Amino acid sequence: MPGTFSLRLGKEDFKFSAAHFTVFDDGEAEALHGHNYRVTVELSGSDLDELDFLVPAAATKRDVRAECAALDEKVLLPAGCPHLEVAEGGATVTAVLGARRYEFPSSEVVLLPVANVTVEALARFLWQRLRDRRKHLRDRVDVVEVTVTETPGQGASYRRSL
Repeated sequence: MPGTFSLRLGKEDFKFSAAHFTVFDDGEAEALHGHNYRVTVELSGSDLDELDFLVPAAATKRDVRAECAALDEKVLLPAGCPHLEVAEGGATVTAVLGARRYEFPSSEVVLLPVANVTVEALARFLWQRLRDRRKHLRDRVDVVEVTVTETPGQGASYRRSL
């Protein structure tokens, strides 16, 4: 039975700083706050190329850095949250949650296709974005895992076959 190779990429610059709030079942939410998120990606497969590489790491590292840069110094809002009303109005994005109303410059907001901005949702979102960027990974990679850490000792991973 053949073994499996894993390439783990967790570079110092795989990070982004962003603001968010988590919404709870009862429609309440945390106060708006921020984290210095860290990202690690693990690629697994059973075959190496002719030069004993699982994949070209440089291209994957570029993709992770680009995804982190797109989220860096932004307010992350969940576009799919049933408790949150989000409206884009030219130069601003307005978010209403019960009696709370937020208004942000559009250039400082990323509307994520998630129900809530949790580390679990961020890990899955980044997994999807990296999969879409690296369609050729299917040639050699069987499984991709993305881990997002929001504070030391607290994070989540999303692992899935391609």
